[in-house]
Formats: sequence, C-alpha cells, structure tokens
Amino acid sequence: MRSLGKKIELLKIIAHPVRIRILDELTKGVKCVSDFEEFLEISQPNVSQHLSILRTHGVIDHYMDGRLRCYFLKDPIIPDVIKLLKKDYIEELPAPACCPVTKKGKYPGKRRH
Repeated sequence: MRSLGKKIELLKIIAHPVRIRILDELTKGVKCVSDFEEFLEISQPNVSQHLSILRTHGVIDHYMDGRLRCYFLKDPIIPDVIKLLKKDYIEELPAPACCPVTKKGKYPGKRRH
C-alpha cells in the first residue's frame, strides 16, 4: 500500500503538461519515442528527458523492439489520475449552512476562543 507521502511525490512527478500528455497517450497503449515527438511537437531529447523522469520514478517502463524503445504504463494509479483530470465539473460545491457568506446556520462544533 502506498503512503500519502508517496502519493504526493507521485503527483509532483507527473505534474507537468508534457508528462500528463505522455501518460494520457500511454493509457491508450504502448508508444515509442517517435510517436511522442509527433503529437507533442517537441524535440527528441526533450521527450527523452520527460520519459526518463517518469521511468526513474517507476511510473512507466520500456522494452526494446529492434532499435525502437517502446514505453508502457507501470503504475496502476495513472489511468485513474488521467481520467480524473479529464473530468469536467460544471458547478462549485455549495457553501455550508454555517457559512458567513450565506449567513445561515451555526457552526456545528465547539468554538475555540
């Protein structure tokens, strides 16, 4: 089981627009470096740098197919994270009844002075 600290570290590692796009593509299946270069529109060394960071932290892995380096997801939480990031939320959560903004209700707990 992954600790909260490890989950937070994972979020820090993947929290880059290029890495999110790479991981989103990998949720669809195995990809090689040239596949990433085409849709990311960044240089091969830059793509490799992002892939290396993700691989070093165990988020992805690769295998060799001839001269092609093929990448795939390794961390099982990634598809869930990507799905959550793609979800659209239409409204904000309602303010609590005890909120000074709504001026309704009383705080349900004991107040500290």
